Amino acid sequence: MPMSGRDSLSKLKPNVRQSYALLRSAMSDRYTTLAIEAAHQAGKLLRENFRHGHNFELKSGFRDLVTEFDRRAEEIIVSLIRKNFPDHSILTEEGSVHPTHTAPYQWIIDPIDGTTNFAHGFPFFAISIALYSRDDALVGVVYNPIHDELFVGEAGHGAYLNGQPIRVSQTETLQESLVMTGFPYDERLIPQHLAWWERFARRTQTLRRLGSSALALAYLAAGRADGYWELDLKPWDMAAAVLIVREAGGRVTDLRGDRLNLYGGEVLATNGRIHDAMIALLQSERE
Repeated sequence: MPMSGRDSLSKLKPNVRQSYALLRSAMSDRYTTLAIEAAHQAGKLLRENFRHGHNFELKSGFRDLVTEFDRRAEEIIVSLIRKNFPDHSILTEEGSVHPTHTAPYQWIIDPIDGTTNFAHGFPFFAISIALYSRDDALVGVVYNPIHDELFVGEAGHGAYLNGQPIRVSQTETLQESLVMTGFPYDERLIPQHLAWWERFARRTQTLRRLGSSALALAYLAAGRADGYWELDLKPWDMAAAVLIVREAGGRVTDLRGDRLNLYGGEVLATNGRIHDAMIALLQSERE
């Protein structure tokens, strides 16, 4: 039997449970409840094993890591979804693909977005869980278990951080902006990205590269940054966070300003006010 919202909320920490209890009329969807529960269960595992020293394996290259805790966190999340929604399709970073071609719903999961940070004991990583119906995002959850920050977006119901509504910043210009990015694994893309980095370094107040696209986008949704761009992304890197940004009032496109394609490998997200200015810089430096 699928879990009820009451059952899931009873397992949350008291401060988060109280905040979400006040919002259940707006965020009563059972899929959101499950995503929150899965994020907290996986987050407990990661929090308890953070900074204990981890063996890791390489995937596509020496910068692309996977640890045993990526797999264990993924198992927790997938098991919970399978138990409650066995007919749903699941796409995950670590290869546990459970396709159901006729399924109307697909979960897109990154058990640790920012594995390199996790492996090095750098506390900027997150669990990312999204639910889509065809091309439409329904639920997005991004959870940083070290700082106990739970970002939630639900289509049509807004975006929240630990139960409190969040909105993107009101920053009007690039010169006032904190802009974030990430560097691609594909070395062929690095020259282009460095050209963009230099251009933005000259035009913005400051730049940041923090190592987790999902969490960086969630920070943007909470007004902690004003813009974000990146190349060489996978669907699970951004599937949850782009919904949170949109529900917080932000704008999300590809680097040309066209409709975002989750499988297109690139994203531009902003508070909306600096979006066109970022597109202009990105296109002027595209090699």
